[in-house]
Amino acid sequence: MGDTAWFLVIGLLLTAMAFTGSVLKRAPLSAAMFYLAAGFVIGPAGAGMLDLRFPGGALIVERIAEVAVLVSLFTAGLKLRVPPGDRRWLLPLRLAFLSMAVTVGLIALIGVFLLGLPVGAAVLLGAILAPTDPVLASDVQVTDAWDDDRVRFSLTGEAGMNDGAAFPFVLLGLGLLGLHDLGTGWWKWLAVDVAWGVIAGPAVGWALGAAAGKLVLYLRRRHREAVGLDDFLTLGLIALSFGLADLIHAYGFLAVFAAGVALRRVEMRESGDASREELRERRKEVDEEDLATDPRTAPTHMTRQVLRFNEHIERIGEVAVVIVLGSLLSAATLTPKGWWFVPLVFLVVRPVATRVGLVGAGLKGPQRALIGWFGVRGAGSVYYLAFVLGHGAPEPLADELTQLTLTAVAASIVLHGVSVTPLMNLYGRMRGH
Repeated sequence: MGDTAWFLVIGLLLTAMAFTGSVLKRAPLSAAMFYLAAGFVIGPAGAGMLDLRFPGGALIVERIAEVAVLVSLFTAGLKLRVPPGDRRWLLPLRLAFLSMAVTVGLIALIGVFLLGLPVGAAVLLGAILAPTDPVLASDVQVTDAWDDDRVRFSLTGEAGMNDGAAFPFVLLGLGLLGLHDLGTGWWKWLAVDVAWGVIAGPAVGWALGAAAGKLVLYLRRRHREAVGLDDFLTLGLIALSFGLADLIHAYGFLAVFAAGVALRRVEMRESGDASREELRERRKEVDEEDLATDPRTAPTHMTRQVLRFNEHIERIGEVAVVIVLGSLLSAATLTPKGWWFVPLVFLVVRPVATRVGLVGAGLKGPQRALIGWFGVRGAGSVYYLAFVLGHGAPEPLADELTQLTLTAVAASIVLHGVSVTPLMNLYGRMRGH
């Protein structure tokens, strides 16, 4: 009855979420909380249908989390309609790089002095937990491409960039444990893992995203071709960006995010001065093919269709990752250290790190507090944990990293899931929305 049971479980879960999705948006709950519970039920401690416990299941978990993160990063990039040179990018850049580095450092200090971990393992713990999540944090991200709220924009941009920006610290931690070559005097880590990876990844993604967008628009406007295949464009651009970046030893996460931003930038430049309202009216007047090929509406139609498809795939990725996480929770013994470690990360490390990144930003107290609280951990942390275990982290350290990471991510899903609706509603009322 194995296959039949899987069809029944997945069908029941997805159907239930389809019927209750609008209710969850109003309640202090999130869909991820139900996926987490479902994963626990079908995991080793429950029905035993799904058993991906580490280290044997590390590669499968890594691939599932990787795909979910990639799709979500591309979606995050597409949502950001702010020009690259705009000063509004400074906040997410500072959060994604400066605040993330501070987070890694603070968690590493906790790991060494309070958890008794070796320096390499402590750095790994910081790198695993530093990235905020682009998959599970959609409720605090921009609602659409025209949403210019500073809090939502900053959290979206941060989540889009820091998953890739964490990679050098992961490699540093592995190197300190003797599992990665840092080079003499760390030259290889600084030159290749930091400088090259961080610069080349976005460059590759930007070039591919811009080229793909311009080519599609040219074919549609001039020849009325390449119409109705936006799902292929989405998946193809994600795969090409990640694959080419990986081929040249750059960071694919940064490349995919940059590809999404670049595709949106093509839309902005090619749509001219057409207003949002004008484009909406135009959509009412003509059919789908005319929208896709009209010089005035083709750019916006392209990004709108790509984003819509990507958001659907993103939701499926969320289901997969969180169910896997729930099954891992049922297979692991959560460490008692999590009772003090998780509050320390959420209530001290994250607010301190974001405060450093937001110095001089001119944000109000409630805005700084929201950014400091909504450092959602999720698929990115699961990916990096599986990546580290797949690279041979020694067993005693691997067990502790697993327990602490799973505890932190599960707590994030519950705590941030419960608080997101009331806090964001309150913030909306403060802004007059």
